Amino acid sequence: MQQLKSRIEAVLFVTAKALSLNEIAAYVAAEPEEVEEAVLDLIMDYASRDGALEIDDEDGYILQVKEDYSDIVEKICPIDLSPAVLRTLSVIAIKKSIRQSELVKLRSNAYEHVAELVEKGLVSKSKDKNGRSINLKTTAKFREYFKLKGDLNALAKQLENGIDIDEKKDN
Repeated sequence: MQQLKSRIEAVLFVTAKALSLNEIAAYVAAEPEEVEEAVLDLIMDYASRDGALEIDDEDGYILQVKEDYSDIVEKICPIDLSPAVLRTLSVIAIKKSIRQSELVKLRSNAYEHVAELVEKGLVSKSKDKNGRSINLKTTAKFREYFKLKGDLNALAKQLENGIDIDEKKDN
């Protein structure tokens, strides 16, 4: 069991996104049931260490720095966004929740930008009730990264009045 836990830990250490049990199982060549037991053990191990790392299991599993230590990580590894991606992110933030198809009408390069923003954890994707449309919205990591607190509705109104979201020329 310890060797499986170590292999899973290595996978979680190098991944940039949360992984499902099946994805982890494929990487470590083990059964999902075995992986689930080992991951739960790892979660408990990290929780009992009282260290700076934890395994988050909200949307899959990922090894991450605890929120208490995010200020240190930001100094070392800030999220780097191109101006074009930042403009796409600002549209999503202003709209609070926007269909990906609507975003593409506003920002022609949106598919590539959305993929980058989802990978960096600043935006989340979810299916609409009809199951066909994809909705986009900012995440807690977005608010944390930009140090946004208080009334986000007021901030969105201020931004909406000051940003031209129809710039389709940039990448």
